[in-house]
Amino acid sequence: MELLRTTEEDLARAARALREGKLVAIPTETVYGLGADAFNESAVARVFEVKARPTFDPLIVHIARISDLKKVAREIPVFAQKLAEKLWPGPLTMIVPKRPEVPDLVTAGLPTVAVRLPGNAIARRIIELADTAVAAPSANPFGYISPTTARHVVSMLGDRVDMVVDGGPCDVGVESTVIDLTGPVPVVMRPGGMAVETIESVIGPVTISRKPAGPVVSPGQTLSHYAPRTPLYLFDADSLPRSAMARGIERPSAALVFDLIRARELEAWHAFDEVIPLAPSGTLREAASRLFSILHELDAATYAALYAERVPDEGLGRAINDRLFRASKKEG
Repeated sequence: MELLRTTEEDLARAARALREGKLVAIPTETVYGLGADAFNESAVARVFEVKARPTFDPLIVHIARISDLKKVAREIPVFAQKLAEKLWPGPLTMIVPKRPEVPDLVTAGLPTVAVRLPGNAIARRIIELADTAVAAPSANPFGYISPTTARHVVSMLGDRVDMVVDGGPCDVGVESTVIDLTGPVPVVMRPGGMAVETIESVIGPVTISRKPAGPVVSPGQTLSHYAPRTPLYLFDADSLPRSAMARGIERPSAALVFDLIRARELEAWHAFDEVIPLAPSGTLREAASRLFSILHELDAATYAALYAERVPDEGLGRAINDRLFRASKKEG
């Protein structure tokens, strides 16, 4: 595994590696992605192998410019064109009808493809130099906490990845919002780094999907995902730590809450060994950017259990709550 910097020379090396069928972890504004040439089926197969990712879970394809959408999309719905013009580059993935050249392995056999134009200039430059589209799910073992630094990638994947481009910490810190634009009504399949309210300001009202009873049709829909190895229990506001106490708090333990005010309230209970605010400044953007990094740190500690309280369920809060739910232990 080679650790690369962000010089033009190193970005060109990363691009050549992608063209040669190698796996390159690249920084984006959301999380680090495990990149492979989307049109190279053997390279894409390695992504599934390295991540131990089930092949029924489709990948997101990343492009370098809006005009590249036609490389992977058979047609571009009107809503997709509007969103691309207003909100790309950024943390928004659009599901559109796919071209036959896109391997079925990338799309889990679906007639659609999930596409994103990342807001990170380093990622766009690598993809541009590679002159292809890049399939890039998060660069971590499947189901585990997503990486927001190059160090996270190296510690989780090591020599299973050929190169890691160190572009510093991710700005957004949670995966992209995924929206399905193949039907008459746009459907948000996964809340993420692009607030639903921002999307609606461009195309009007959208539907927010709940977990489907049938097959996975979008990235990030598996019930258990983004999880630390340490058991994590999720609670509604004002029920933590009372609900936790009712179940019996495992010690040593840490609690994760939204802001400093809530952290001080919980510290007064003396129920946890550590209480960590996601957003000391009290903003959902800060909470999103710190979420996975804090989970990595807590998982590396010696806690027997982690307890997390849902944040305000608005804007980026929807994405944070979604990730916490999927990371948590489920009842039953």
